[in-house]
Amino acid sequence: MGPRPRFIDIHVVQPVPYANLNRDDTNSVKTMLYGDALRTRISSQCWKRAVREHFQDALGDNALRTRRIGERVADALRARGWEKPLAERAGAHVAAGSSIKWEVAKGKDKQPITNKVLTNALIYLPDDAVEELADIAEEHKDALTTDFTGKPKSKPESALKGKIDTVLLKRNGVINLFGRMLAEVDRAGVDGAVQVAHAFTTHTTEVELDYFAAVDDVTATKGDESGSGHMGTAEFSTGTFYRFATVDLDELTRNLSDDPAAAAHGARELAGQFLLSFIESLPQAKKNSTAPHSLPHLVHVAVRSDRPLSFAAAFEEPVRPAQHGGYVVRSVENIAAYSHAANTLLGPDRVLHAAHASLQFDKLEHLGQRHPSFDALVASAIDVALAEAPQ
Repeated sequence: MGPRPRFIDIHVVQPVPYANLNRDDTNSVKTMLYGDALRTRISSQCWKRAVREHFQDALGDNALRTRRIGERVADALRARGWEKPLAERAGAHVAAGSSIKWEVAKGKDKQPITNKVLTNALIYLPDDAVEELADIAEEHKDALTTDFTGKPKSKPESALKGKIDTVLLKRNGVINLFGRMLAEVDRAGVDGAVQVAHAFTTHTTEVELDYFAAVDDVTATKGDESGSGHMGTAEFSTGTFYRFATVDLDELTRNLSDDPAAAAHGARELAGQFLLSFIESLPQAKKNSTAPHSLPHLVHVAVRSDRPLSFAAAFEEPVRPAQHGGYVVRSVENIAAYSHAANTLLGPDRVLHAAHASLQFDKLEHLGQRHPSFDALVASAIDVALAEAPQ
């Protein structure tokens, strides 16, 4: 029996025009030093959120991540006809009733807000689990009538701990794929089946400052003053990015089910949509003022039996512009050359499938068969990777 599919690696080369897709705490472009050269960087957390939102929209299987679960429960109860004060009390008791530590929310004056509870950890659960928490509140409605101030004389929510924790164990496709960190509830943690790298430019970049002014329409009409209503500066950059992610098929099937056949069916849908969402998603920062909605120039997918393999080292020496400008062509050439060298070094039998889709490149034999569309590219990889359920 030959090597078994274990990982699906995806590599993307994507030019992004004038934009700032991921800002730091000072609204500056995120950067990194690599190969002693300054690159523009987009954090894995940022792009992963964009992927997750695209993924959820495509499958219609949403998950909710929040510290304000009590307020969501209160909203659900009000939709069922509960009066607002009682719904807020019940929501607060439910939020404080799990194993997760909590605190009473405070207003701008730093004073506690009655019936508003924040969990210390972000709760991550299927969106429809909110209705199940509301069901618990309805079942114990008579016990949840006291105001929640953080120091109640009695704690009616204590009796609900087991039921609430059981709901917090629930998960759906997006949680099985991306994982969940929730240490305070036993067995609630889920190891993620996908790993996403920080995206970075294949070449040296410089941050550009954009000076802007906002016109005051009334002032402009009257013409009695010069100048603008507001002035400022913002940071932007441009570049060709290398993006990488991998799907661990063993981890995904373990998360899905103990039944190999059922797990393989679910893994096919989730892994396939993840790859498509990784290709098509784009962080949304400053989209209204930059509209940087570009497509990848190259997507390469490999099914491996051994370990994930990033091609980031192909760009440790920054790419130089082509004779007439541009970084895409040489970035793609670096990908192809590094893929050939690395797979030769490791042994080509570890790659069970390799293919690519691109806008304009025909001679990329080291990246496998060329497919006409992203859909066809992903389908070919999934067919090989999940031809049989992992044992």
